[in-house]
Amino acid sequence: MNSKKYDLAVVGAGIVGLGHAWLAARSGLSVVVLDRDPRCVGASIRNFGFITVTGQRDGDTWRRARRSRDLWEEVAQLAQIPICHEGLTLVAQRPEALALLEAFKDTHMGKDCTLLTQDAIAKTCSVVRTESCMGGMYSPHELRVESRDAIPQIASWLAESLGVDFLYNCEVLDFALPQIQTSIETVQAERIVLCPGTELNGVAKRYLQDYQLSLTQLQMLRVKPPANFKLSSAVMSDLSFVRYAGYTGLGCHHDLLQRLESETPESLAAGIHLIVVQSEDGSLVVGDSHHPATPFEPYAIEAVDRLILKHLEETLLLTHYDVTHRWTGRYPVGPADKDALILAPANDVRVVSVTSGTGASTAFALAEEVMQSWGI
Repeated sequence: MNSKKYDLAVVGAGIVGLGHAWLAARSGLSVVVLDRDPRCVGASIRNFGFITVTGQRDGDTWRRARRSRDLWEEVAQLAQIPICHEGLTLVAQRPEALALLEAFKDTHMGKDCTLLTQDAIAKTCSVVRTESCMGGMYSPHELRVESRDAIPQIASWLAESLGVDFLYNCEVLDFALPQIQTSIETVQAERIVLCPGTELNGVAKRYLQDYQLSLTQLQMLRVKPPANFKLSSAVMSDLSFVRYAGYTGLGCHHDLLQRLESETPESLAAGIHLIVVQSEDGSLVVGDSHHPATPFEPYAIEAVDRLILKHLEETLLLTHYDVTHRWTGRYPVGPADKDALILAPANDVRVVSVTSGTGASTAFALAEEVMQSWGI
């Protein structure tokens, strides 16, 4: 048995777990992070690295995204993680989409956003295909990091600068604090946070089984555009506006949804909504689709990738590019009105599950709430 006794054990080395480790360690707690894999390989690196604020569900999710964005800026500086770009350009390709953005601008969530004419979009984001654009909106809140690099950088920085211990290839089998039984040794800790991610049948199952969680599978791509292709911000288009709860909470979204059902039913059936972000090497991360991962099939569907790329070409002035990577991802989903769970089954136990695919956007604020619940 490891003779060292920690103030906090964090189970899961994804972005939710790392957020808890950071906020606990910077408050002076001794922290160990345990993960069954040799490194983070799940949803936290299989995403856009896009911290999204505008469009998040009004209330806790939007508030958490605003706060997490500020914390991301802080940790990026401390861990020397490059910010690839900031902001979000929302491209309205149909009059119903433009009406929806105008309605959103009138809410308290839209007060810092700017409505854009077709000409304004051409000036602020010159690679948008303006002939298929009726206008749009710009949000200043978002930022983007390269998640496949940022996650290991945060872990290394936590270990080197804040003394957080990481035990990889170490699955937690059970616990009765202060003892935690793992696949390689017994670890001791005063408190524990379970961040199970997609592992719904592990040690956290006893706490999650009443919440009817399931898994959603997605497809994404990385493409190499011409060398002079430059995004000034992330880009979304009409299909996103019928998926994000911040827009679907507005009654006029039904008009857009009805038109999309008529014009692009295949994309809606595949759960596609277009997001495009750019990396420091100039490549674009493009996606994504959504469909139930039950039964789980670890195979991408080529027809879905073709639909995603079709929407990319319809939205941006991009006809020549090479697809360099394709991948699938998974994340847990729960009740439609909940984006995350923070459970407190005991005074020294917390279970935190993001159930909406908003982990990168809300993880740090969720961790801050957990620390506050313990008076830390």
